[in-house]
Amino acid sequence: MNTPTPSIAPETRRADDTGLDVVTGAFSYSGRAIADALLRSGREVRTVTGHPERAPKDSPIAVAPLDFDDQLGLVASLEGATTLYNTYWVRFSHKRVTHDLAVANSRTLFEAAKRAGVQRIVHTSILHPCAASPWPYFRGKALVERALAESGISYAVLRPAIFFGGEGVLINNIAWLLRHLPVFMVGGRGDYRIRAIHIDDMAQLCLAKAAERHDSVTDAVGPERPTFNELIASVRDAVGSRARILHVPGAVLPVLSSMLGLVLRDVVLTREEYQTMAQGMADSDAPAAGSIALSTWLTEHGSELGHHYANELQRHF
Repeated sequence: MNTPTPSIAPETRRADDTGLDVVTGAFSYSGRAIADALLRSGREVRTVTGHPERAPKDSPIAVAPLDFDDQLGLVASLEGATTLYNTYWVRFSHKRVTHDLAVANSRTLFEAAKRAGVQRIVHTSILHPCAASPWPYFRGKALVERALAESGISYAVLRPAIFFGGEGVLINNIAWLLRHLPVFMVGGRGDYRIRAIHIDDMAQLCLAKAAERHDSVTDAVGPERPTFNELIASVRDAVGSRARILHVPGAVLPVLSSMLGLVLRDVVLTREEYQTMAQGMADSDAPAAGSIALSTWLTEHGSELGHHYANELQRHF
């Protein structure tokens, strides 16, 4: 196995220094935003991805498979990198892909990074992870954070709730439903708040955290925290929809979402996603880590949203 090439220590490195970084899933959503920001800053980028076929033919990004069953290959794919930007996770369990498997795979990735000599990991987590949570997503995210802290590698954990901007799925699909359905259903009172962050703000935050030398955990949230009612009303206004907003009991919404998912052949909203959002787990009192306001972005981009439905199952499985 090749000896890792010398790289700049994280405490002296700036985001615009030349050198190699690795991004998981650089042709997906958040990974692409991070990779693009790194390329603009002058960094060389390699990706480890489960979908190498998505790489454009003229891409400047080197591609390696994200194969958790090939530890030696994974180590080789990470060698020479200063920083690993980790966005790997699964939104929901599907067939053999579960949150428990994602936790085990994450441990494998961190072990490979340590063996490869990676100096720092910038890791995307979630707001309010908890190892004692009854929810597999949040419990799994907490276990991954623990594994990262125990890896011995310098790290920064970023905890977003919801992304917007770029080719984001959530806001686009809300817009699609508002454009195509006469009624949009909101679970419960809809007074739970959302701290969304623009994907470009998230990417810049990742680069800034890579340049630091101390371990850290940061809530990656934007400058606004609208209620879910306010968010839906803003999207409706932005796309010019006349859909009626109808409140339904919280226990009913996941059932209705599952029925809609059968029609769309997708997972629209899981029970865990609704219930944790309704419990305030997409909200935070932390200071804003990004500057792009969701309301302003909706006003500027509303005409572009919701013309096509983004299918998560097709994207990832």
